[in-house]
Amino acid sequence: MNYELPSLPYEMNALEPHISAETLEYHYGKHHRKYVNTLNELIAGSEFEDMPLESIIQKANGPIFNNAAQVWNHAFYWNCLSPKGGGEPVGKLAEAIENSYRSFHQFKEEFTKQATALFGAGWVWLVKGMDETVAIEQTKDGDNPLTRGRIVLLTCDMWEHAYYIDYRNDKGRYLDAFWNLVNWDIAASNFDRG
Repeated sequence: MNYELPSLPYEMNALEPHISAETLEYHYGKHHRKYVNTLNELIAGSEFEDMPLESIIQKANGPIFNNAAQVWNHAFYWNCLSPKGGGEPVGKLAEAIENSYRSFHQFKEEFTKQATALFGAGWVWLVKGMDETVAIEQTKDGDNPLTRGRIVLLTCDMWEHAYYIDYRNDKGRYLDAFWNLVNWDIAASNFDRG
């Protein structure tokens, strides 16, 4: 099986002014594409060649894991953003956030704090627990919560290539932009399915 770079769910310039088309040209067009191409090279003729991406992430390690996880993480991240995003969640997801963090405002502050404090490259996730609660998790490099059996609701890419063209080293401004793009409909759908 050959993995393909999934299409973006919007045009390259659709996230402007928050995330530029230039950022997407590099982040999606170069970085994400490279992970896909490298994964295909690494799994050719191996036990992972015909596995679904999630199974590779659960079973592989080293370069195969890193590239498979980054393919999955990026595809998930693109869907967590929307040109019509932002605002606040509603319904069961909103209730879970309020139950876990007392308010959406406190959740947003904590997520932003963990994202800006993440040292080096990685991801910040909103995950669902078995008891209908939600939690924020950080992962380093290409790791993701699937490896620990988590139900993933939302993510923010905190690798420098996600923000450096637009915001240089200002993670705070990148997070401000992220909150204007969050696709709460996708996060809520992930919550309901999980």
